[in-house]
Amino acid sequence: MKVASNVLDRQYFKYKKEYDKKLIEVMEKGWYITGPELENFEAEFAKYCGSKYCVGLASGLDALWLAFRILGIGKSDEVIVQSNTYIATVMGITINDATPIFVEPNDFYNMDVNKIEEKITKKTKAILVTHLYGQSTKMDTVMKIAKKHKLYVVEDCAQAHGSTFDGKMVGTFGIIGCYSFYPSKNLGAFGDAGGIITNDPDIAAKFKIYRNYGSEKRYYNQVVGTNSRLDELQAALLRIKLKHLDELNNERTELAEKYLKGINNKYIELPKIEKKVKPVWHQFVIRTKYRDEFQQYLADNDITTLIHYPIPPHMSEAYQYLGYKKGDFPIAEEYANEVLSLPIYNGMTEEEQQYVIDKINEFKPRKK
Repeated sequence: MKVASNVLDRQYFKYKKEYDKKLIEVMEKGWYITGPELENFEAEFAKYCGSKYCVGLASGLDALWLAFRILGIGKSDEVIVQSNTYIATVMGITINDATPIFVEPNDFYNMDVNKIEEKITKKTKAILVTHLYGQSTKMDTVMKIAKKHKLYVVEDCAQAHGSTFDGKMVGTFGIIGCYSFYPSKNLGAFGDAGGIITNDPDIAAKFKIYRNYGSEKRYYNQVVGTNSRLDELQAALLRIKLKHLDELNNERTELAEKYLKGINNKYIELPKIEKKVKPVWHQFVIRTKYRDEFQQYLADNDITTLIHYPIPPHMSEAYQYLGYKKGDFPIAEEYANEVLSLPIYNGMTEEEQQYVIDKINEFKPRKK
């Protein structure tokens, strides 16, 4: 049996009639940019999250860098961010010439909130939290620290559509919640797409200006903006998937629970769930000291896995100028050497998952 790391078309076929009907409807309207489908998706996603405003953008990275641009954070400013996140999170900071200040992760792979305050300086302007792998960061502590030090909180929710902390949706704690709707996300489009949510009407209005070349009115440019519009086709298809998001997330939760109950191998460390958190299992990430051998073993058995992520941002070539060296963030570096994402996707069959579980339980490293 072959099991891929992710299979995207099964959820499409599950709702094929709805997707196809909406696709033809939009095509026949002849209105493909910033039209009624976008407006409706923005309203519906904002309502789903419990936020006042949503602004659709071209990507999750655009959501991040525009967030800091609009907040006026730039050169000589510092933003606290976790050390094991995907590099796009950090790019949102550095595209604006601000400096990322890394905080190590905890046992749940999110920012260790108990290490935030020691990183705060007079230059600190914001905390950027990433709800990694579909599980919320401990937001009560983050917000207390931010309030105490008068800092902005921006949330990277690219992997956590529908995740909650203490019953409240991620993205609604800070001033801006940033989302990616990349196809592999829990709420994924059929191409690149992104967006933000906020309760601040001025911030929402500025995002709409920046995404459209810096203009509110055509040819009258208020700022140097960008081209970052969520098109009508993607917005329309996201509206369909949004209607089924809770159902899709519940399916992933059931798959995760089967892994948690079924995997029994002393060489494999299973993911933990933070108190008060409802995860949506964008990834099911295990750890093992024998990661490379284990990954090859699974590949030999036709099971494809991925590493999220093999290189911490501070060790990447792109950020050599920050001056970090190996050993500066040992927990992030340890995770980079040990984490492995198992196959988990909507439409995964019981037979496929049981095959993965059985092969994992049979694994024994050559060198102990």
